[in-house]
Amino acid sequence: MMRLHFIPGSAAMPPHAALAEADAEYELVPVERDDRGQSAPDSLRLNPWGRVPVLEDGDLVLTESAAIVLHLADRFPAARLAPPVGTRERAELYRWLAYGTNTLQPSFLRWFYPERYTDPAGEAAVKAHEGETLGRHFDWLESELRGREWLVGGERTGADLFLFMLTRWGRTLDPPAWDRPNVRAHFRRLLERPAIRRMLAEQGLDVPDLA
Repeated sequence: MMRLHFIPGSAAMPPHAALAEADAEYELVPVERDDRGQSAPDSLRLNPWGRVPVLEDGDLVLTESAAIVLHLADRFPAARLAPPVGTRERAELYRWLAYGTNTLQPSFLRWFYPERYTDPAGEAAVKAHEGETLGRHFDWLESELRGREWLVGGERTGADLFLFMLTRWGRTLDPPAWDRPNVRAHFRRLLERPAIRRMLAEQGLDVPDLA
């Protein structure tokens, strides 16, 4: 049985949703942090950076959310989390996952935790800059989703699971990420999936009311 080490609402959401979509057998392992935000020793043994998610699949210990999603896509091909290797759609999946983890996630981290990137006098400026940057990204995503239900091809993939998390992270932006009609429709489309509902329930996260 696979084990996913997670913190609720973190970047563990896409791998958790992928496991649920694949109807895989898995165990969830909550990661505890102390008052300084340091992970417990057992978590540091698996990932010395103390970050989540971490997936244990037999003797394989895999970190990085996008890498875990791709591994699960290959591990459970019947779940159709990724298009076939060598296709244009597969290349687009790589692009969307890289965009989410390399571009949007770092911007969100600077917006959530400006104190990590500047002195106290500069925190407000960093947060304001990243809020504006994220707004532009979600405006672009709004245009990219025009006329389509999913990011890649005609069915949901791991890239959509990743965007679901990022849209949720953007719920406190001004305006919220899901205030854009196409982004909102995409988020609601995923919210209707049993696997997403299972992931939210197992992480103890509220189901947003977007009626």
